[in-house]
This record gives sequence, C-alpha cells and structure tokens, in this order.
Amino acid sequence: MSISNMSRMYRALHRYARISPRKARLVADVVRGKQVDEALAILKTMPHRAARMIEKVVSSALANSADLQDPFPRELHVIRIWVDEGPRLKRLRPLSRGMATIIQRRMCHIGVILGPREYLK
Repeated sequence: MSISNMSRMYRALHRYARISPRKARLVADVVRGKQVDEALAILKTMPHRAARMIEKVVSSALANSADLQDPFPRELHVIRIWVDEGPRLKRLRPLSRGMATIIQRRMCHIGVILGPREYLK
C-alpha cells in the first residue's frame, strides 16, 4: 500500500447502535464491496431499520472524504464494513409467583471503511 492511496481510505463508526448485531449484519452483507452511490441507493430502498443506521455511517464516511478533500469521492467503494457486538441492556420481565426472567436488549458497533477499488478483497 502506498502512502498516497492509503490516505484515500476513510472510515466512520456508529457505536452503541440500538439494534441486534445479527439483524445489522444482514444489511451490511448486501452493500459490502459496492460503489458508494450504489450502496447508498440500495440502503435507501431497503425497508430494514438497520439500513437507516448503516446508511448514516456510509454517508458519514463519504462526508469524511469530502472534508479531507478527496479528489474523487464518488469513485470510492465500501472496502470493509463490519458489525461487532456491543454491550447488552438487561431488563427484568415479571413472571407468575414472584419470579422474573431477564430480557437482553442487544447493541452493536457498526464500522465502515471507504477506499479505492484496488483494495477490495
């Protein structure tokens, strides 16, 4: 990797997203490796709640490229997108006879790296 091309990689993170990682990974797999405009168009038309979150992360990485004055921001591709498990909120649900069960509300961390096409795996 040369220094000039390495500087054309832009990332963005959404930490503590209130959606389970399993649901977010289904949407992330769809846009992995796509060109930025195509990925944003796909995410806009998807009905999933995770699509809105991932769309914001991709557009944030695109804004980072514009902020750092990338000469061709629309030629970038989604080089890497990942969804990691975050902490869990634990809630109690009452049951009969004074018992309770734990409800775990999962969170995830969503990350995106945009870069030129030659870094696609």
